[in-house]
Amino acid sequence: MVEKDAVRRGYDELAETYAADRVQDGRGRDVLERFRASLPATARVLDAGCGQGTPVLRELSAAAAAVGLDISRAQLGLASENVPAASLAQGDIAALPFRDGAFDAVTAYHSLIHVPREQHQAVVDEFARVLDDGGRLLLSEGPEEWDGSNPDWLGTGVEMQWHIAGAEATRDHLQTAGFAVERESAVDDSLAEGEDARWTFFAARLEG
Repeated sequence: MVEKDAVRRGYDELAETYAADRVQDGRGRDVLERFRASLPATARVLDAGCGQGTPVLRELSAAAAAVGLDISRAQLGLASENVPAASLAQGDIAALPFRDGAFDAVTAYHSLIHVPREQHQAVVDEFARVLDDGGRLLLSEGPEEWDGSNPDWLGTGVEMQWHIAGAEATRDHLQTAGFAVERESAVDDSLAEGEDARWTFFAARLEG
């Protein structure tokens, strides 16, 4: 069971270490660039779980009006330095502090996986709520369901927790929220090795 306070504390405590280790691999960047290219020039984009702001929020802000949201104040402090052009907010992705239809697109890179499994549908519903008609979503999930924790993540002595719903469940969550999946992409995680380092990226459109 994921405890959100533990996730917040973890990212606060290891902010600098995570920022140094978070390197987006080439295929992950390709997924983001393809998604960004599909957005209109005037797009309003939310990066939900923006972390230290790189690479996702930085790349989005170069071509759109970008807003970053994260549960960790320390991560947002780094994001303010890395992406000064973006607006930032602290909050929970299961209860987004934005009005209905505020954005044309939402990205969620490795953020849904830190939410309790029973709240994943609520998070995807929130993404749908803050998107305008026809809005776009890009999110990542692990291919299979898994939950666990690491008391010494990245060798820092700091605990981190995850609950991955898996690709099949995520397809169901997206469909229930009114999204049509347009593309799925398999991407290696840049912080791990082996079969467990695979992620599925879903590019979807909110159907009006």
